[in-house]
Amino acid sequence: MPAPQRSTGQGQWALGDREPLNTNEQFKKEDDGLNVRQRIETVYAQNGFDSIEPNDLRGRMRWWGLYTQRKPGIGGGLTGSLEPAELDDKFFMLRVRIDGGRLTSEQLRVIAQVSTDYGRDTADVTDRQNVQLHWIRIEDMPAIWERLEGAGLSTTEACGDTPRVILGCPLAGVDANEVIDGTDAIAEVVSRYIGSPDFSNLPRKFKTAISGCPDHCTIHEINDVSFVGVPDGPAGTPGFDLWVGGGLSTNPKLAVRLGVFVTPEQLPEVWAGVTSIFRDYGYRRSRTRARLKFLVSDWGPERFREVLEKEYLGYPLQDGPAPATPRSKRRDHVGVTELRDGTFAVGFAPRAGRVPGTLLAQVADLADRFGAGEIRTTTEQKLIILGVRDVDGLTAELAALDLAVNPSSFRRSTMACTGLEFCKLAIVETKARASDLIDELERRMPNFDEPIGINVNGCPNACTRFQVADIGLKGSLIGGEEGFQIHLGGSLGVEAALGRKVRGLKVTSQELPDFVERILRSFQAGRTEGESFASWVRRADESALQ
Repeated sequence: MPAPQRSTGQGQWALGDREPLNTNEQFKKEDDGLNVRQRIETVYAQNGFDSIEPNDLRGRMRWWGLYTQRKPGIGGGLTGSLEPAELDDKFFMLRVRIDGGRLTSEQLRVIAQVSTDYGRDTADVTDRQNVQLHWIRIEDMPAIWERLEGAGLSTTEACGDTPRVILGCPLAGVDANEVIDGTDAIAEVVSRYIGSPDFSNLPRKFKTAISGCPDHCTIHEINDVSFVGVPDGPAGTPGFDLWVGGGLSTNPKLAVRLGVFVTPEQLPEVWAGVTSIFRDYGYRRSRTRARLKFLVSDWGPERFREVLEKEYLGYPLQDGPAPATPRSKRRDHVGVTELRDGTFAVGFAPRAGRVPGTLLAQVADLADRFGAGEIRTTTEQKLIILGVRDVDGLTAELAALDLAVNPSSFRRSTMACTGLEFCKLAIVETKARASDLIDELERRMPNFDEPIGINVNGCPNACTRFQVADIGLKGSLIGGEEGFQIHLGGSLGVEAALGRKVRGLKVTSQELPDFVERILRSFQAGRTEGESFASWVRRADESALQ
């Protein structure tokens, strides 16, 4: 009998192309990633790291928020040349999904306890509103899940080819000026679909935002699917505008509007329809083209809308208005915001997202003492305490913990990914580098007060969105030294655009403070009245950007 003929298509299930076309598709077909939970609890936690089957270790365990860490002492120059087993440490990063960025003080306290008891007191607040823990042993996972899930927290589909955490405005339901509260819609999508086998085998990761924030804080331009609040739908009531196909990494693309109005009641099934299109029509041959953005780019918004309505919803969606211009140039909710009940939200800035477990526990205590026991995470690696009445008292307590309510522009808008410290994909160190850069710029330019986003990324994968930052830093090696390729003038919002790459513009880590100071002083000297950094970069001569 002749061997079965191998497919030459893109692996699109809807076209009958279901033969696995790469290793990842093969192990997903052999066993759903959700099923690894039982093996972790009954086999791997009992027998230890060395008992873990390779496709579980570097594949299916991500469906439960677990990635192996980078073995200490392996330099960035070896990242692409070593085999996975040579890079793996016997410890894990564990990602706790926090949909909508919503936490109670008790939930934050539980995360803090897991960090201190099992994770060497490490924790990072991410730009996806998650909290990541490190140094986790497989033997401890049953106890960790018992604690987290007992507090209403989850690691389900925090990673893997799944619907990742759903972004939401941290002031949803309490901001007096919000367009619409997306809280219930997020909860409904999570309840119906997260952990469901219907969507546990997508071509790749799938990122969602649902928000009515007037600042557009959930970065809808770079998610796979986003629902953006609009005040006046066809019936004069608020709802959501639908965007699809955003994403960064090595082939960045901004999302496009479908031009439809989605009611709050329709939103869960529309979300499921978009996700189903990705599952059924998404490209599964090449991992580098397996994101929804490539399908949207090839189809265009008109065809995507037609397939959504005819094949998945069974009814037409109404045309709808575009979202209003963002209320603020800053989308981070840092500082003090008066809420609709007369209390205040107090947002504050850790250093590049690094918040040890002991510090998280102190934040939880402050939320109880000064607020309503409610904490929120943001898409800018920041934290917010809600329901505050004594703002000055809380601000002073936070300052004593090196958590700034009124930070410098550099402290406020510098983000960093995990980097070489823990990440197997990283080329350079990031967290400490970002913290040192903040200190140096504050010393050199103490009066600089323009919004300026500096995003420090350890590799090309854009976990901290370097292509849409004012100053985006992509880790690279320069003559054997750690350094960064520079992207300038990226932005989201009214002038959404990818950053400008200046030919040959790279700096070593040691040169980085000098470069950033130099270009910011060029900006101050060359801008027009009220001009943003991104706008200035787009018109500046290359000589001013060196």
